[in-house]
Amino acid sequence: MSEKTDADVVPDGGTTGEESPQSAITAQFDKIKQTRRRRAFGWLALLVFLGFVTVQAFAAAELLAADFRMESLLNSMFHGANPFFPTISIGALPFLDITEYFEFIQQENLLYDPEVGGLLFQWPPNLGDIYAFFFTELGIFRIFGEAGVTLAMGFIGTVLGFPLALVFGTMGSERVTPFPFNFIFRGTMSFIRSVPAIIWALIFIPLLGLGPASASLAIAFDTIGNLGRLFVDELEEIEDGPIEAMRTTGASKPQVVFFGMLSQVRTAFIAWTLYIFEINVRVAVSVGVIGAGGLGFIVESQRGLLRFTDMMAALFAIFILIISVELFSQRLRHRLRSDEQKMGIWELITGFPNRMAQSVLK
Repeated sequence: MSEKTDADVVPDGGTTGEESPQSAITAQFDKIKQTRRRRAFGWLALLVFLGFVTVQAFAAAELLAADFRMESLLNSMFHGANPFFPTISIGALPFLDITEYFEFIQQENLLYDPEVGGLLFQWPPNLGDIYAFFFTELGIFRIFGEAGVTLAMGFIGTVLGFPLALVFGTMGSERVTPFPFNFIFRGTMSFIRSVPAIIWALIFIPLLGLGPASASLAIAFDTIGNLGRLFVDELEEIEDGPIEAMRTTGASKPQVVFFGMLSQVRTAFIAWTLYIFEINVRVAVSVGVIGAGGLGFIVESQRGLLRFTDMMAALFAIFILIISVELFSQRLRHRLRSDEQKMGIWELITGFPNRMAQSVLK
């Protein structure tokens, strides 16, 4: 073996046949710079493409040449016989006159029906009226007036759609049904999702007529597609350990599915169902616009009569309903999380100022 000569030695102590540490570091930095440069060009190209597509979308939506009539909008919102936002002057300052909203809400029984509520809220209590409230008049939802009709449509749509969503969502997972047979269920849910709930309501009108019944069935179909898809996604993310453990013990396929798979996603399934229930109440408002009843029908009827003040009162009632449903759903989901402190509805309401102050001080 020949000895290394002085000519083979480089100033940093290495040899000409070996890459110096400094050269390796420099090469690595060059690679990082090139990677960052390619990413920068990629993001720039993506932004240019999105900008181009956005301009095309504005043109297709006729917003580039739209005739904005701001004066007309302001007049309809604050002036005229039936403005969206009626005002009252206190001194020299105008304020929103919400009393007109509450008068219409009370007049049309949007949030409370005193005739049905009178069966329950009376002193001394009348057992016959209480029995009628629960079993004859069926007033649990009717006590909330038109809001109760909307709430009932969203609730029954969720209840009717959940079982089929569970079946289709489970069978649509490749962990349960092998490819390509699972796409029979996935394709069915995709077809259901491709048709909006308001169109399903129009389809069911010849069957049940125009009313809450056809709307509830439409929301149930919509639930099958949306909730079933969420169930599929949850099943695709479960751990393999419990499944393999059950298979090694000789468990059958149904046992593996029920105890090895669905047991892992039970809490997530309940949470997603509550979330879809919130959405279904909103969908019930939209379906009501075509005449299915509830608050959506009130909004559309008042709009058709150009009574914009009353229409805004109905929208205010919708806001109260949606916030109440979300509050109820949030508390149920909160109780599903075993690692968090339990908090009841009363504690949630009475402790709100204290929690708000703590959030501000953080």
